[in-house]
Amino acid sequence: MLRSRALAGRRFETWEEVAEAVAQATEHWNAHRQPVTGGQRRRHRPHRQPGIALLPKAA
Repeated sequence: MLRSRALAGRRFETWEEVAEAVAQATEHWNAHRQPVTGGQRRRHRPHRQPGIALLPKAA
């Protein structure tokens, strides 16, 4: 995530610039938190059915 969002396409002259970019990215991510979805976008995950546990239907 750091490479793709905080450091990608940027050129740093000093380690202080790298640390500042990481700090800014971390601050932004904390302000706009979202759950990690295991490599899939949220809209592509299957929808969960309501209820904790459903009993099987009687035959």
